Amino acid sequence: EQFVESGGGLVQPGGSLRLSCAASGFFLENYAITWFRQAPGKEREEVSCISSSDRSMYYAESVKGRFIISRDNVGNTVHLQMNRLKPEDTAVYYCAARDGESWRGLYEYWGQGTQVTVSS
Repeated sequence: EQFVESGGGLVQPGGSLRLSCAASGFFLENYAITWFRQAPGKEREEVSCISSSDRSMYYAESVKGRFIISRDNVGNTVHLQMNRLKPEDTAVYYCAARDGESWRGLYEYWGQGTQVTVSS
């Protein structure tokens, strides 16, 4: 069972990146997903969440209107589309999967983390 992240990198302010987490050995359609991020010297922050049914979503105020969380059950992958990126979005981003509808509680699977750097 694996949960593998991809899509990070260096981007200029105002640019876009799409992060992905591909699951193998388990089916993401049964899991609530959260994207976290952690910047140097700061606590881990919950960026965006989606319930297993896709009926509920959450976005941190700092990313609302700029980031979009989505799920591709056929590809068994989740995405975080990040638009109008700002330097303060610079962090290591992690995806996490929790069995069931709600994203509250402990997570069974974590991605390895991917670095996002927003800089000119």
